Amino acid sequence: MDWKKTTCVLCANLCGLEVRVENNRMVKVRGDKDNPRTEGYVCRKGLNIIYYQHHADRLMHPLKKTGDTFERISWDQAIDEIAEKLSAIINEHGPRSLALMGGGTIGCVSQGILAVNVLGSLGSQYFYNALAQELTGRYWADGKTYGNQSLQTTPHLDETDMLLAFGWNPMMSHHTPQARRVLTKFSKNPDKLLVVVDPRISETAKIADIHLPIKPGTDALLYRAMISIILNEGWHDQAYIDKHVSGFETIRSFFIDFDAEAAIGVCELDYDKVREVCHLFTTRKSCHHSDLGVLMGRHSTLVSYLETVLRAVCGRTGVEGGNIFPVGLRGEARKRTAAMDERESRYWRTVVTDYPAITRLYPPNVMPEEIMSGHTDRLRSVIVTGANPLRSYADTSAYEEAFKQLDLLVTVEIAMTETATLSHYVLPALSAYESWDGNPYLGEGFPKTFLQMRQPVVEAEGEQIEAGEIFVRLADRLGLTPDIPDTLYEAADSGDRLRFGLALLEYIKSNPKAGKSMPFILFKTLGKKLGSGNLALLWGLLQKLPPGVQERATRVGFNPGLGLGEEIFQAILQHPEGIWVGEVDGKEWDHFQALATEDGRINLNVPEMADWIQEIDPAMETEKLKEDEEEYPFIMSSGRHMDYNANTQMRDPAWNKGKRACTAIMHPEDAENFGFDDGQMVKVTTEAGEETVELQVTKKTRPGYIMIPHGFGLVYQDKTYGANANRLAKNTHRDRIAGTPYHRYIRCRVEGVR
Repeated sequence: MDWKKTTCVLCANLCGLEVRVENNRMVKVRGDKDNPRTEGYVCRKGLNIIYYQHHADRLMHPLKKTGDTFERISWDQAIDEIAEKLSAIINEHGPRSLALMGGGTIGCVSQGILAVNVLGSLGSQYFYNALAQELTGRYWADGKTYGNQSLQTTPHLDETDMLLAFGWNPMMSHHTPQARRVLTKFSKNPDKLLVVVDPRISETAKIADIHLPIKPGTDALLYRAMISIILNEGWHDQAYIDKHVSGFETIRSFFIDFDAEAAIGVCELDYDKVREVCHLFTTRKSCHHSDLGVLMGRHSTLVSYLETVLRAVCGRTGVEGGNIFPVGLRGEARKRTAAMDERESRYWRTVVTDYPAITRLYPPNVMPEEIMSGHTDRLRSVIVTGANPLRSYADTSAYEEAFKQLDLLVTVEIAMTETATLSHYVLPALSAYESWDGNPYLGEGFPKTFLQMRQPVVEAEGEQIEAGEIFVRLADRLGLTPDIPDTLYEAADSGDRLRFGLALLEYIKSNPKAGKSMPFILFKTLGKKLGSGNLALLWGLLQKLPPGVQERATRVGFNPGLGLGEEIFQAILQHPEGIWVGEVDGKEWDHFQALATEDGRINLNVPEMADWIQEIDPAMETEKLKEDEEEYPFIMSSGRHMDYNANTQMRDPAWNKGKRACTAIMHPEDAENFGFDDGQMVKVTTEAGEETVELQVTKKTRPGYIMIPHGFGLVYQDKTYGANANRLAKNTHRDRIAGTPYHRYIRCRVEGVR
């Protein structure tokens, strides 16, 4: 009954945990104080991962839809039939008929490597992922300004003395290690300043020094006004601009001749207070961070661009205490793989909706239209792995209709989700606590890089296998894997990984084309010996570390040289709590070396933004914000981070027993005006659909603004609990460039229910 080290898998922080196991069942959970990154920090969600692992809806065997029910089938039958149907669809309709959705969860990413490899080997580029519902507007803007869509900044909280948080509630969403500890300490420090821009008094706004209660939907207007104030007051950092910025003079006019005071009035903010924040941001060691509050709003991609402009003109990117570029295992490889240009013909665009891939990801919002279009090249087959689009993505009704029209829908999951129930085949995968896995890029930070591989803490009790192995078996059956010589299997079986590495190099040297199938090869050879294909993938990753990564590894005690990857791999196996694998000299490090632009400077001249910026005008925005106001008088936020929701991964409602977990929060002023009472049931209606939900009357929101949490409306043991916020989000209400949904700005009306 020893305590076993693992991690939470319910949000991007993957906080370290220890679990006590009795009779193959987790019975107690606590934070892991030995984890060097999270140091025992854990929230209520992590303490309840028992409900993620042990519940009645776990998938135990491969299933095939027969009529309105599922029948249990063997793995061989499942793989054979899926491969046969996939081949027939692609042979008849071409590779554009196939899409992959999901690719794994934040804590179980290894399957995505294999799944994407299968997709590409079949000739398709259509990879739909949750990141393209949230972050691709930022990725696109970063690609244009930093030269690489995978290069994002992070606030240097250790050295800053001012944090400007826009639409970010880290006291609930976390999104930074030990968020509540760090932010609480920050807010209590008299030498530091926390400024929060949020429509409501969020948990983070409550501890802020300054709270700007912005009107929902006016984020872009406020950003443009702040930049205008800074430039007109002469508070910008001209020396920094001259050294590190290109295109400033081209975009300067968008902000100089702008009525900032009128704009701030539309935002329903005090002009003098906003001006004060602008002055503080330009005169202090300041940093900035935003989140889904603005990234899933009306002007997602534009806002991401304006954020870069704000930081650039104030000289707050790439400097101590500002916004910095984290370092990690990818090292200098980022610069060598500069941003893909979605305008190049080799990259597909969606057939009907004409959206590009951003970081090779397509937006989930457009998939229903791509299926139901009737176009010759429409989507006809979808493989879903580690995702639940029937609850996680906008417009549930559209997805339900679309998925019923597919010729083939396959779901790889650990539980019988809403998406699984509509699938033709459902394939059971090992859970996060039954398999080796992790996220090798999660630990990218500054000045240190962290790495942890989660070990199995319980054993599977059915026929589940690693999700990656499902795709390896499918690749084998489709003829996508190369012939592997016995000598390579023998080298892997010997247990001598140096010998195996040399044999692998020799094999690839004599069969260069086989290099594209490296994940499959590692999975089938070394993975078999290690008892986990996911471990084999990690080993492979560590064998090709860039020179800069090797140099940084020496700072934390590793020996540089050809054996560094193996040394780190062994250390990972010996330290289930995770380890530091690299460190830079924070004082000497040049963050600008990460830029992949041609001139090595931040590029602010992005032609696609020019017309859009000029649309963000006080008069024009005032009119747009009134659209549909008469029919839908409320603004709804579809999504609210709190301690009672965890996307759709926590399916057993028992983890929230006795809690008011899924409510629509409304300000008392609105409740009084409409005659509503706390605790009554109300019907919320939007253009997309309607949901009935319990009303919670509270001053935690503002008049005219209601919020419904995400991750509910789940069907568990044939009973639905909570309201599905995504049934209220229209998929066609989306960003014009990235396709991200307007989840934080949905027009709705609220009516009482008897």
